Amino acid sequence: MSVRFARSGGLLAGAAATALVLGACGSGPTTDGDRVRVVASTNVWGSVVRAVGGDAVEVRSILDSPEVDPHSYESTPSDAAEVSDAQLVVYNGGGYDPFVDKILSSSAGGDRRTVEAVKAADITQTVAAAPSAAPSDTPDGHGHRDEHGDEHKERQEAAAHEAEHDHDHGVNEHVWYDVHAVGHVAEQVAGRLGEIKADRKDEFRRNAERLVGELRKLDAKIEDLAGSYGGTKILVTEPIAFYLVRQAKLDDVTPQVFVRAVEEENDPPAAAIAEVERLVASGEPRVLIYNPQTESVVTQQVRAKAEAAKIPVVRMTETLPAGKDYLSWMSGQVDDLAAALRQR
Repeated sequence: MSVRFARSGGLLAGAAATALVLGACGSGPTTDGDRVRVVASTNVWGSVVRAVGGDAVEVRSILDSPEVDPHSYESTPSDAAEVSDAQLVVYNGGGYDPFVDKILSSSAGGDRRTVEAVKAADITQTVAAAPSAAPSDTPDGHGHRDEHGDEHKERQEAAAHEAEHDHDHGVNEHVWYDVHAVGHVAEQVAGRLGEIKADRKDEFRRNAERLVGELRKLDAKIEDLAGSYGGTKILVTEPIAFYLVRQAKLDDVTPQVFVRAVEEENDPPAAAIAEVERLVASGEPRVLIYNPQTESVVTQQVRAKAEAAKIPVVRMTETLPAGKDYLSWMSGQVDDLAAALRQR
């Protein structure tokens, strides 16, 4: 099975269709004692595990609320106990959920298996193959094209080089915003579950294939965005949707130092804030992508100024809201972005 997506027609039929995929077909009733015990660092990866494992898995997601900032989460003794008891641990990696690394390193491994999404996603390859909205795009950077020429480009490249040391050697860790990466993770989850429950390994593989099929439709929707709005200028408060923005070929003009400071829970420099406010006042950006889970006084002010300037604000979160699975959630966010881009 390969997750290299060919350009396919058609879009997701809606939440009902995605729910059918995520309620993957099982080979028969499974009792609680027979289920594979899985711990996921976030409910994003928990949703992927459920899509692949169906009724053969019992999943506990440590972070399952859009009100919590995963970057600053501190694990509890209960978290440590559940990870220690799990047969499979699925986490993001890349410096995103270091509390899992700490628990894993301090507890005996036994027969426990792991899937680290950043590694499973082969994200270096994914980044290299992705379309670039601007010459200065980097794995953790943000393209910014304007009329200031070489001097501006040099400033952006210097900022990008510096950023490479801030996020696992240049890898933006928000890999679940790359549908190709999610497909890679699903494949590896299927493999790990098949090792634990060999009598159902073919079922896990088929479930992963079904999920990848739906991801292809979501991929096509994002490619449609690129075709309609490629090169459109946007702002972000934090680089959560980097891979989505990159694939859609949108031109993120946000100063690097601003988004880096927000992500690290620091106040951006005054000059960076002033530049963001200037961009908002200019009306050039057509959308502001807003991460409420890393909200601060500064980002609230940026949002208020954007709304006053009639720039549509699109919320994009780190974790799933209640009642959503990965496909319905991500498809809805892509729809929200498309609707916002159509407004101006």
